[in-house]
Amino acid sequence: MANSYLNRTSGTASLNTKMTFSVWAKRSLISSSVALFSFSTDSNNELYFRFMDNDTLQVFSQKSGTKIIERKTSRVFKDASAFYHLVLQIDTTQSTASDRVKFYVNGVQETSFSAETNPSQNEAITYVSSATFEIGRKTTSTNLNFNGYMSHVAFVDGSVVAPTVFGETDSTSGIWKFKSPSGVTWGTNGFHLKFENSGNLGLDSS
Repeated sequence: MANSYLNRTSGTASLNTKMTFSVWAKRSLISSSVALFSFSTDSNNELYFRFMDNDTLQVFSQKSGTKIIERKTSRVFKDASAFYHLVLQIDTTQSTASDRVKFYVNGVQETSFSAETNPSQNEAITYVSSATFEIGRKTTSTNLNFNGYMSHVAFVDGSVVAPTVFGETDSTSGIWKFKSPSGVTWGTNGFHLKFENSGNLGLDSS
């Protein structure tokens, strides 16, 4: 449903310089700004990952009202007939600035961006702790609800996890497909939501 979302309040982060978000998402409405996930303590301290109204992907983060992260893909994502597997990695400990935020779509890293702001090395994403965390909506805006389908939403707190942990190429069709994650250290705030139980959509399988 376009106005439904999941939310929780996070605990103290395992490590606030590293995190991974993975989701299988199918859009029902293109050319609209919709959030996949977000977390914040207030409107000046937040991070969100979304499709923009021009069908690009964006991650944006601000700390004390100052932008510390932004990536906007150059290419667009308008396919409403199939699921995209999207992986966002943040690791501010990396010495190379461009390696501190990475996108993967169906197992392939995005390298062309129309906007790129990199966090400082070892920048602490302090508002991961005791934050409002929402799936399918931007915490500080009620008009960015995701319109479509999501499956196997995963968040790893304190570690960078490769897309190949969550997906793999089918040997026959060559199509990128779901792979059940294993061996993941999920961290204090980590979770894996399969959405298999309609009576308990927030059931954590991590």
